[in-house]
Amino acid sequence: MGDAVVTHGISKKYRLGETILARNLLRERFAALFRAPFRKNDRGSDEEFWALRDVSVTIREGEIVALIGKNGAGKSTLLKILSEITEPTEGEAHIFGKVASLLEVGIGFHPELSGRENIYLNGAILGMSREETRSKFDDIVAFAEVERFIDTPVKRYSSGMYVRLAFAVAAHLDPDILIIDEVLAVGDLAFQQKCLKKLRSVREQGRTVIVVSHSMTTVTSLCERAIWLHEGKVRAAGPAPEIVSRYVDEGIENDVVWQPRHASHAAFEYHSVEVVRADNGEAADSVPSDVAIEIVFDFSVVSQMPPGRLLLRVRNEYGEPLFTSTSADRSAVRGEPWRIGRQKMRCRIPANLLMPGRYSVSVSHPFGGYDVMHDNIVTFTVNEQNALIDADTREGKIAPLLEWSSE
Repeated sequence: MGDAVVTHGISKKYRLGETILARNLLRERFAALFRAPFRKNDRGSDEEFWALRDVSVTIREGEIVALIGKNGAGKSTLLKILSEITEPTEGEAHIFGKVASLLEVGIGFHPELSGRENIYLNGAILGMSREETRSKFDDIVAFAEVERFIDTPVKRYSSGMYVRLAFAVAAHLDPDILIIDEVLAVGDLAFQQKCLKKLRSVREQGRTVIVVSHSMTTVTSLCERAIWLHEGKVRAAGPAPEIVSRYVDEGIENDVVWQPRHASHAAFEYHSVEVVRADNGEAADSVPSDVAIEIVFDFSVVSQMPPGRLLLRVRNEYGEPLFTSTSADRSAVRGEPWRIGRQKMRCRIPANLLMPGRYSVSVSHPFGGYDVMHDNIVTFTVNEQNALIDADTREGKIAPLLEWSSE
């Protein structure tokens, strides 16, 4: 088999304040031209930021390769270059074959067209005849579970329906190269498992898959190789288990405050997510076992949006999910109405619950009634000070201090 993707010295530069993806969409280019006269005194726009620096990779036909790294490492930027959504500032990317990409929610479909029309449109973009697309049509619709809404304009789809159909189209229309960013957090666990099964089927057909994932379990079980990006550069590349092990050991440093690099310009917008000690309210990357921890959500609801919730997921240093909690757990309904304005919400992790070790936190971003995940955005360490395991050796992934009683 030959090469599917070869890049030589890829670099990508942006100006701070510039929306990385939007400047590459036609409607946003018109908006940028309209805004230009009003930005001539904007000094911030002169600041440069290199999202990628001298990235050279080779991906062979039939491989499933994962891109891993912290948020802001350049993974999504590299996918956009390979998907020909944006061009590199320096270097060359050579793509051998038809590419189907599933990146951020909202990309790939024409909102005014129905699901049926978008399936045929995407087939045409991939160079398929109507007969070829028609032969795949029933499988696509059944996989996406949108039979009732297939003739409805996709602008009326929920984000979950949109992503299900987008994945089904990308995976079933026989591209030579399938590129997927981690948008599959939209939807339930059963659908995510169905997607992973489909990706394994695509691999067996000899097609190439490039995927961004923060789930190290998914990477090691699905992918043959992994490419670790760090601050826009390739830190390491090789067999997935080896690279994941190095990444877990070295790549995830404690980062107790997360602030989005770009404004969302949506109804819901994060300002920060922070890990603090519950006893004094101070940010801390290492907390004694007998001190409670609070995850502080600082966000704004700019305009009316469907009732919803915030979701928190904690993983251990091996990427295993330990628990998930939501702000609606004590409510009788899945979501509650949002209050307009800037506000804070806290989730407390009790003292004497977690074993000493390193943990990562993922949080949701409410979007159209669904939970879109920001994975591993902050990390913290529970140290052995006053830990129950100091008293004896005990097994388990958590070490709760439970109440006992006698009668």
